Amino acid sequence: MPRVTFPSTSSFSASRTSARSRRAFRSRDLAEDIARRGLLSSLNVRPETDGDGKETGIYRIPAGGRRYRALELLVSQKRLAKTAGVPCIVSTSDTLEVEDSLAENVHRVQLHPLDQFRAFQTLREQGLGEEEIAARFFVSAATVKQRLRLASVSPRLLDLYTSDEMNLEQIMAFSITNDHVRQEQVWDTVSRSHVKEAYYIRRLLTETAVRAGDRRAAYVGIDAYEAAGGVIMRDLFEQDQGGWLQDPATLEQLVFEKLKTDAELLKTEEGWKWVEAALDFPYGHTSGLRRFYGGTG
Repeated sequence: MPRVTFPSTSSFSASRTSARSRRAFRSRDLAEDIARRGLLSSLNVRPETDGDGKETGIYRIPAGGRRYRALELLVSQKRLAKTAGVPCIVSTSDTLEVEDSLAENVHRVQLHPLDQFRAFQTLREQGLGEEEIAARFFVSAATVKQRLRLASVSPRLLDLYTSDEMNLEQIMAFSITNDHVRQEQVWDTVSRSHVKEAYYIRRLLTETAVRAGDRRAAYVGIDAYEAAGGVIMRDLFEQDQGGWLQDPATLEQLVFEKLKTDAELLKTEEGWKWVEAALDFPYGHTSGLRRFYGGTG
């Protein structure tokens, strides 16, 4: 039966039978994580023996080599003592050493992306900022923002994603709006359609919104729109050219108010008898008219 022991970091030798042949391991990030929270997973080791079959006190590491290299790095940086105990599971099995590494990696269940999204969300709710979460897990702040945005999608849709009835690209598309009711309405439409791609989901979610590059938005200004309570939908996963203004009625009201103010200002400053301002005029409105330039004479 395996036993647990705590040999020092100087009691190990590298195993040549690991199932992992690649050498580009990110040991530095793991070392920083171990320095912060300690070693979370024990090393799987096998004892070396002498000619008489007695253990020499040296252990080979067929499974856990990356963790060991991270510990070595901490020792070389004098952030971990050479005599520090390392939790190890000592295997005395008759199976081949390479099986230890192979079994550890083959039977490992990868963390579902949604579990990571929700874990970040929990950390955020507990008071950690996006920058701090990013620093703790060696990702960018933009990545944390994306994960938090995905975790805020309708729980019903996230359940579908968990059960593989929806893919990550679709969830990313739904994340452009925080309106769960609208998200579910669009999914009900999409699920009955032959077209279920992310681009189609984005199109349906934004069909009543106004592009941030629209001339009305440019005229009023995004700051004024947001100050009036307008909501902007942003896509954190694709270029969105500033996003979409979700409240067209608010935007229209701001446009009319600004046009009225600017028209009165122009009338006063240039001395016109009347000024009519509109975002659009009917076709042929200027037929038979000619441009007249005001003067001071």
